[in-house]
Amino acid sequence: MPYWRLFYHFVWGTKNREPLIAPEWAGALHGAIAAKATRLGAFVHAVGGTEDHVHLVVSVPPKVALSTFIGQVKGYSSHFVNHILNVDTPFAWQSEYGVVSFGGKALDMVVRYVRNQGAHHADGTTITMLEQVVSE
Repeated sequence: MPYWRLFYHFVWGTKNREPLIAPEWAGALHGAIAAKATRLGAFVHAVGGTEDHVHLVVSVPPKVALSTFIGQVKGYSSHFVNHILNVDTPFAWQSEYGVVSFGGKALDMVVRYVRNQGAHHADGTTITMLEQVVSE
């Protein structure tokens, strides 16, 4: 087995950035995202977000293509919301996503940032690089 140590931060939003993620089931959604990522061979460090987007901090093995990985995570989590949670409003993700890689020294900071999304958005202390979904 090859040695690898890779850290990624993914962020993606709901379709049209609508505030579709309800606090009552956000934890279940985050759990489903973590479970799917784990089934795909990744190690999940953190999942968090707000009513219109999700962050995922993960280590993905080099044998897994990142675009395939995030496509499967997004697809499963959308299915989970629509067919397992069976929410009243149809749920979909935007097609885009953002991903940045970072070194191990930044892991604790990135994990804290993701776990405290509500506070960062409430007090305006977001980190642009970790919130960006499309190139500007």
